[in-house]
Amino acid sequence: MTFPKKFLWGGATAANQIEGAYDVDGKGLSVTDVTTAGSLKAPRMLTYKLNGKLGKTPALPGAGLPAGAEGAIDPNEYYPNHVAIDFYHHYKEDIKMFAEMGFKVFRLSIAWTRIFPNGDEEKPNQAGLDFYRKVFEECKKYRIEPLVTISHYEDPLHLSEKYHDWQDRPMVDEFVKYAKVLFEEYKGLVKYWLTFNEINSSLLMLNLFGNSVSNDQVYQHAYQKLHYQFVASARAVKLAHKIDPNYVVGNMICGIVDYPLTPDPKDIMLNRHSWERDIFYCGDVQCKGKYPAYAKRLWQEHHVKLDITDQDLIDLAEGTVDMYTFSYYMSNVLTTHEVTDKVNGNFAAGVKNPYLSYSEWGWATDPDGLQYYLEVMNDRYELPMMVVENGLGAVDKISDDGKIHDDYRIDYLRQHIQAMEKAIDNGVDLIGYTTWGCIDLISAGTGQMSKRYGFIYVDRDDEGKGSLKRMKKDSFDWYKKVIASNGADLA
Repeated sequence: MTFPKKFLWGGATAANQIEGAYDVDGKGLSVTDVTTAGSLKAPRMLTYKLNGKLGKTPALPGAGLPAGAEGAIDPNEYYPNHVAIDFYHHYKEDIKMFAEMGFKVFRLSIAWTRIFPNGDEEKPNQAGLDFYRKVFEECKKYRIEPLVTISHYEDPLHLSEKYHDWQDRPMVDEFVKYAKVLFEEYKGLVKYWLTFNEINSSLLMLNLFGNSVSNDQVYQHAYQKLHYQFVASARAVKLAHKIDPNYVVGNMICGIVDYPLTPDPKDIMLNRHSWERDIFYCGDVQCKGKYPAYAKRLWQEHHVKLDITDQDLIDLAEGTVDMYTFSYYMSNVLTTHEVTDKVNGNFAAGVKNPYLSYSEWGWATDPDGLQYYLEVMNDRYELPMMVVENGLGAVDKISDDGKIHDDYRIDYLRQHIQAMEKAIDNGVDLIGYTTWGCIDLISAGTGQMSKRYGFIYVDRDDEGKGSLKRMKKDSFDWYKKVIASNGADLA
């Protein structure tokens, strides 16, 4: 058998994309709670109140709200995360279905604002603590290990405004306080933790979208935010090990493979520098405990001046992660040459790869890229690894026979599992795999429901209509067979 005997097969979700119940049991507002729906062609919008009037602005990285504005809910807008798929009231049903598939692990996140509604309260919200305890106990009932992301694009709105989206140091203390409560509260129930979801997205997104703010200002914001998050993560890792030596804490990187379009040395160098900025930078700090030599070049490119203390550097060195985890969906192609065949999709940009096929959302299907990524990171960090997001977003149709035949999803997942198998054969220490959106959920990028990933269909559409009824797709039984055979039966 290629896959390790105790390989952790499962699925992944995020609180803001599944839970709903955005104002239930004392929960406060997260940034996602003032983010409207979008589409493949229209961005999601942040809604706000300024001088007593409601307004909205594109929810793009680094853009933020106009000066003096406060995030607010507009009763005339649709906010898909407010209800999502209502996991808050369906968690027992959903976890039972995960157990039927044979899940060994279920990746989920905690909504910061369920624990601290504004983020800066002295005491946590007991109703929020109780909810997650019930969820974890339900997982344990079926011998499913929770894999918990502490912060999955879920900053409290109040803190985000007060500390200007991680631009002020006190945000670090608020995060560490929040993490400490979780580590103490769920000791014995949760073993595996991730600090920040796709922490490198602050940099990645800047190369996919234009921005009205000058580049230097945007990069200053992104690098300073990352530094404070690195420190917060490192301090949380140290705290976790102190509270429970059995805790395993990982980072989480948005893993996108870049290829040079041509053998032109300028393309090769462009590709190398792209990997350093978008992928290695965050992995190096969190896994090696220090900034890499090329960091100075990255900062100098945009005249970045970071607030870094001596204590920060000590924390980074002492708070390295125990495992490397990442998402993987697609690859990109880069070139210094003029080209006309470009990708234009949801969080996708660059040159089209003539050797690959693309989804409706502009994402390239590239299982070889997953093998490549695994082998590069295994050699670089020598840590246990997990693929904690991987999947195909597609429009699923209920057939005349009342079933959902998602062969395209099965084919995508099969190819990527085969790629993981090759990587393991080549020596990669891969310990787990959680497919993204194991149950249909709200898309983070577009806010759509029609971009579906799950093995389980949820009756809800892009306008918030539907019964929320759960229904198995063909991929449900296929994945059940994969897990039962520990990856041997992919037919």
